[in-house]
Amino acid sequence: MITLATAAVGVGAVAWPFISSMEPAADTLAAGAPIDVDLSQIEPGQQVLVLWQEKPILIVNRPPAALQALQSKAMIDHLSDPNSKVPQQPPYADNWHRSVQTEWAVLVGICTHLGCLPDYFPNPSKNTPVADWPGGYLCPCHGSKYDLAGRVWKNVPAPYNLPVPPYHFPDPKTVRVGQNPPRVTWSLNDIVQI
Repeated sequence: MITLATAAVGVGAVAWPFISSMEPAADTLAAGAPIDVDLSQIEPGQQVLVLWQEKPILIVNRPPAALQALQSKAMIDHLSDPNSKVPQQPPYADNWHRSVQTEWAVLVGICTHLGCLPDYFPNPSKNTPVADWPGGYLCPCHGSKYDLAGRVWKNVPAPYNLPVPPYHFPDPKTVRVGQNPPRVTWSLNDIVQI
């Protein structure tokens, strides 16, 4: 009995490296393998940050009030490229909310000015670092501002909207970053600038 138990442990110890080697390595994931993110724990107004291709990916559950603000004339008047004329997103996210599903923003969190990481300020408040700003993303380095769709404001150093990576929803509770929906071919290399 002891011999059989020892043999089973030995087989397991030998087999485990082979089994674990079938999982993608961290460098493979960083190189571009798609990653799945569970959306079921992300509350309205909350943002999570994941890494894909060594880039920070911002995933935000935008509440109805935020979506309404994105469409307001006051917001649109402040934006440099409100209709995303510069191709910084895949064709399936070429809309006013720059996403597949209106409530979910999926953005590359790299400022298009000098590559800094913008901070998330979802709601205007007395703690908002810029006066008369309804919230969104603010680059701490040089003051570039973006709304919650990643659209850049006028008169800031950043020239373009935040990029949208390839992604889709394989099921209602999961977003897969790094993979287009079926029958769509698009690459992050197709954008103007990160």
